[in-house]
Amino acid sequence: MAELLLELFSEEIPARMQARAANELARFLGDALKDAGLEFKTVRPFVTPRRLTVVIDGLPKRSPDISEEKKGPRIGAPDAAIQGFLKSAGLKLIKQAEVQQDKKGDFYVARIERPGRATEEVVAAVVPAIVASFPWPKSMRWGNGTLRWVRPLHSVLCLFDGKVVPFEIDSIATGNETRGHRFMAPKPFAVKNFADYAEKLRKAYVMLDAGERAKLILEGARKLAKKAKLDLVEDEALLAENAGLTEWPVPLIGSFDESFLEVPAEVLSTSMKAHQKCFSLKRGKSLANRFILIANLEAEDGGKSIVAGNERVIAARLSDAKFFYGQDRDIGLEIWVPKLKDVVFHEKLGTQYERVHRIWPLARELAPLVGADPDLAERAAIVAKADLVSGMVGEFPELQGVMGRYYALDQQEDPLVADAIAAHYKPVGPSDEVPREPIAIAVALADKLDMLTGFWSIDEKPTGSKDPYALRRAALGIIRIVLENGIRLSLLKQRSGKDQPVTADLLAFFADRLKVYLREQGARHDLIDAVFSLPGQDDLLMIVARVNALGKFLDIEDGANLLTGTKRAINILRIEEKKDGKSYDQAPDAKLLELNEEKTLAKAVDEVEHAAAAAISKEDFEAAMAAMAKLRKPVDAFFDNVTVNVDDAKLRTNRLRLLNRIRATTHTVADFSKIEG
Repeated sequence: MAELLLELFSEEIPARMQARAANELARFLGDALKDAGLEFKTVRPFVTPRRLTVVIDGLPKRSPDISEEKKGPRIGAPDAAIQGFLKSAGLKLIKQAEVQQDKKGDFYVARIERPGRATEEVVAAVVPAIVASFPWPKSMRWGNGTLRWVRPLHSVLCLFDGKVVPFEIDSIATGNETRGHRFMAPKPFAVKNFADYAEKLRKAYVMLDAGERAKLILEGARKLAKKAKLDLVEDEALLAENAGLTEWPVPLIGSFDESFLEVPAEVLSTSMKAHQKCFSLKRGKSLANRFILIANLEAEDGGKSIVAGNERVIAARLSDAKFFYGQDRDIGLEIWVPKLKDVVFHEKLGTQYERVHRIWPLARELAPLVGADPDLAERAAIVAKADLVSGMVGEFPELQGVMGRYYALDQQEDPLVADAIAAHYKPVGPSDEVPREPIAIAVALADKLDMLTGFWSIDEKPTGSKDPYALRRAALGIIRIVLENGIRLSLLKQRSGKDQPVTADLLAFFADRLKVYLREQGARHDLIDAVFSLPGQDDLLMIVARVNALGKFLDIEDGANLLTGTKRAINILRIEEKKDGKSYDQAPDAKLLELNEEKTLAKAVDEVEHAAAAAISKEDFEAAMAAMAKLRKPVDAFFDNVTVNVDDAKLRTNRLRLLNRIRATTHTVADFSKIEG
């Protein structure tokens, strides 16, 4: 067994593309080798700003010989079938095939022998093909080459069992050399294997493992913050980006003038993060006038020049931010609202100004349902999008809502209105908090409902992995807001502006998102289907209550056994109704109930249906399930002692109607046919 080492060395790869690119290169290479019959032990991807690396351990030196039989058409089959078989089997004449026999007659069989290939030969064939078709989000041709790559490709290192695998990619021949840090160790050097490669890279100031670089950055930043008696504002995305920008990360600490602290902390942090990739620092709950930057080298002066350069750039950026903030405060929300007419939301759904005119009536309508003041909800919805035309949000779009809150407070808006402006975009991710104040809840729900009903009305729905308008996030946001705040909301009754309703199709989309959410909470998706299949299920809070009660019921012996019996009844009915071409939804005739098990079941069904309906009317789903448990023994006894499909047509019909009573009664709590098991 041997090791394969591949490195694609280029100019700096954008940090946001690195991890996915390394993982895909490893996957593509591993899959290609397996397709060629080459099994291996492990495949490990690595990435730095200038290289994608994959090492595969435990490869054989040759792929195995393959001997297989390919079954062909029958003797006397049409010529087109014969020719297709010959082509697929790699034969020239049909007499090269064997003839075999089965119960249906004689047929052709091709015996295909494929000799194994040297692993180096396979690698030399698959790597150029992978590189040529690599799915970068953005790529282009560089210089006079024909290869499309994210940045100019400079060299290809490819070693198998310590020897160079010879091939070319866009006139670049493979070799055994790589380079270290661009400034601290720029000269090329040869390597023998992965262990030698990793060791020499480290000596050349390159940390190959992105996780190690991130750990060093975080620990170094925390240490500097602690030394300055400050707290690091930790940011996972910024940490990963800095790990992707550096091969030899060196945390340093800098400062900016205290006068900039007059600007909102979110503005300062965003500016430093966006422009210089710097971490913010806090003193208690307040932002400090210090920051952590991550250099990509060990400077001779200990980083003083690097810090000074960053301080100059940050001072300029914060000056711009301070200017935008002062300018915006002189204008205000009222003046900005009409300017939303110039901000297109979507060509078929109009401008943000038109959106506002759809959102505020809906927010006002929702307000009583969530315990909010309708006037304040309306006011918050009217000004919620105003900061989109502010100078600050134009510079930093991620501050939308945040800046609106500051400007609202500055012009003496009700604090609840101001807070709703900031919170109505929430939640923006699975770890983000949902709005908690009623005014914010009303506006957030109105905003997201308008998005969903609007895009559904123009048939712009998510397809596959594509969701350009983040509609899945909007639906999940509504689900989380409703469930985490315990809100009763009938989705089918909600309509946004232009009378856009929540359709059955959109409700099904909510069901899919609810499955995702509840599955992450440990709930079963089939139980959600079983509840959603009931008519009129559009109250998310009650759906979850039903699902929870149903899950608890099925966990006990009575519930599991009743499920088995009910599914048996449903299956018998499905078969017989299809065969007979009619349904058996009429009430059974009490006079035709001959056996005690029939009579007992009929009585139990009537009692349980009444008890379950009464419990459901009170929204006591656990009580409804407890009532259902009383069906377990009568159903079991019926199937143990009663034959449904008897020769007597009237008796058979009556017993099928009794099975339908089981189906109909259990259907008051859930569609048991949707439940697995």
